Amino acid sequence: MEIRTYLNERRLVVEEALRRCTLEAEGPFARHIEAMRYSLFVGGKRLRPILCLAAGEAINDSPATAAGLLPVACALECIHTYSLIHDDLPPMDDDDLRRGKPTNHVLYGEAAAILAGDSLLTWGFDLLTDPAASTIPAERRLAIAHRIARAAGPLGMVGGQSLDIASENSDISFDTLQTIHRSKTGALITCAVETGAIGAGADGDQTAALVRFGNQIGLAFQIVDDLLNVTSTTATLGKAAGSDAAHGKATYPAYFGVDGTRTRAAAAVEAAKDALAGLNAKAEPLRALADYIYSRTS
Repeated sequence: MEIRTYLNERRLVVEEALRRCTLEAEGPFARHIEAMRYSLFVGGKRLRPILCLAAGEAINDSPATAAGLLPVACALECIHTYSLIHDDLPPMDDDDLRRGKPTNHVLYGEAAAILAGDSLLTWGFDLLTDPAASTIPAERRLAIAHRIARAAGPLGMVGGQSLDIASENSDISFDTLQTIHRSKTGALITCAVETGAIGAGADGDQTAALVRFGNQIGLAFQIVDDLLNVTSTTATLGKAAGSDAAHGKATYPAYFGVDGTRTRAAAAVEAAKDALAGLNAKAEPLRALADYIYSRTS
């Protein structure tokens, strides 16, 4: 399949859904909502919501399943965007660019950026729990909300970010680096795949296979991020190249060099595709997405 065509088509579907479910910048909270919308619509690949939809499609490709998963996909993107806003703040990674545009705090100030992130996180759970937003049965929506909360919180993304900051300019073990990568980045990616499976009614074996896939592509995504931070440019990435070294972060290239890092990213992608061996052709978009994660340039 032509993965870039698939990604563009699905990205447009997700963005239209995001525009339908996101608050308009009006009324007494207009400036606050404007800050939320700025980061949500400033660009991005929409990879996590697309993975959620693709995982659902691999199990049940009916239009009803896709429609039911759209609020979940939008919630994942809201929560991911909140994490980026906070990640860019001066006490965190102190970045002035995100997706080639000024970061939220540069335009709106630090306090407004923090609150915009807070609201995107909370709005994500509003979308997940709104009984009018999805046709997915209530027990599945409860399982999805719980899974996302676990992936986004202290045992997942936020915990990984905390460990990442605590480990700056330190000589940490490779096991610690793996924990950072699997938590800070991998947890929400794996969760996107798993929640797509849950929403589509996957059985235990199918869900386990998709979780294995998600674990491996989440790891591959962060390994490639480490690599691009060393080998790419700010103009290509849309954010500061070389920032990992500037912050004294532990990365795969620091441990294995550029070539060794590429080898490990490729191995993770192959392991991801191997995890899908028991699924039929409906999982082909996931296989193509794994290859795309390895070959991406930004």
